[in-house]
Amino acid sequence: MAAFRFVALAPDGREEKGFVEADSPRSARAQLRERGLVPVSVDGVAAKAAAGSFGRIGRSLPSATLVLLTQQLATLLDAGLPLEKALAAVADQSEDARAKTVAVAIRSSILEGHSLAQALSAQPAVFSPLYRSLVAAGETSGELTRVLLKLADYLENRQHTRQKVILALAYPAVVTLVAVLVVGGLMSFVVPQVVGVFAQTKQTLPLLTRLLLMTSDFLRQWGWLAGLALAGGGYAAFRALKTEALRRRFDARLMKLPVLGRLLVSLDTARMASTLAILAGSGVPLLSALDASRNLLTLLPLREALAETHDKVREGASLARSLGASKRFPPVLTHLIGSGEASGTLPTMLEKVAEQQQREVERKLATLTTLMEPLLILVMGGVVLLIVLAIMLPIIDMNQMVH
Repeated sequence: MAAFRFVALAPDGREEKGFVEADSPRSARAQLRERGLVPVSVDGVAAKAAAGSFGRIGRSLPSATLVLLTQQLATLLDAGLPLEKALAAVADQSEDARAKTVAVAIRSSILEGHSLAQALSAQPAVFSPLYRSLVAAGETSGELTRVLLKLADYLENRQHTRQKVILALAYPAVVTLVAVLVVGGLMSFVVPQVVGVFAQTKQTLPLLTRLLLMTSDFLRQWGWLAGLALAGGGYAAFRALKTEALRRRFDARLMKLPVLGRLLVSLDTARMASTLAILAGSGVPLLSALDASRNLLTLLPLREALAETHDKVREGASLARSLGASKRFPPVLTHLIGSGEASGTLPTMLEKVAEQQQREVERKLATLTTLMEPLLILVMGGVVLLIVLAIMLPIIDMNQMVH
């Protein structure tokens, strides 16, 4: 029995959409007629999902929606429901149309005899390789419920970290934008009118005032061109960073910055440790876990260091010694992994590393935002001071001439 999505007309002329289970499209249309509906279109969910066109499954789900879907499925399986019924309940409970479509498509594939990992593989835009690897490992080991619970926690923690980073950077970004707009307005409209009065006196204006007027004239005449040039330069830099050599040098410089560099390294380390902990605890081979973790790292030097670690582990070296040889990762990572390898509790130690690095990320975020706020105030205060001095200096000169 397969699932079909339908669009039908009710007796009062209203259009209804939904899902129906049947052996064939013809049977699905018969069911709709029995319900008093006139079928307009009936499409098989599994076939459309595989093509990535049904209900726009070809697009990824929002992080929060994917977390909720995983949590619901894990909870229902933990309560003892069969996979097929759990997916049906998830589809019924979902308020997001795309999430409902995804759940129905997966359930349809399950009913056709596919495994859950195979059903997820038909939707690569929705479920990442890590997600699919964990589900496949859970099905192979018979621990699908436990793996899904861990995966739900992992996705939730990752989303929580992303939200913290965005919120931490949102305030400085908004303050900077407002400050630039205010200063631009002052330089373009207010300063020329105020300082222009002194220019009519035919006296030589102070250097700072002349520089301010030149800057104001430039912004009024060529500000739009400067904005386009900045936008073009930003786009060119973005394209240039696609080059591996430039990206490597750029990331290496970022990692050397006092606060921001350590924050980025901690983010990548926490992400890597969490992924390794889930994969290793789910029975995935260590080499495969390292491969999956490498694809999640954003800093190219760390990604290359993990690739070298993978090669050394494949040759028989220990994970802790291989990571330590690169000298790219925090020492606490290698020490705890070494303890885990020696005691046979590597997944547990990796979870502790992930928690420790998560706390480190939060501390560094707090430090970064604490430093950025007074720095922004000092910069804006300096700009306003220059504008005020440029306006006051001619007044002071005129006052001295009168006396």
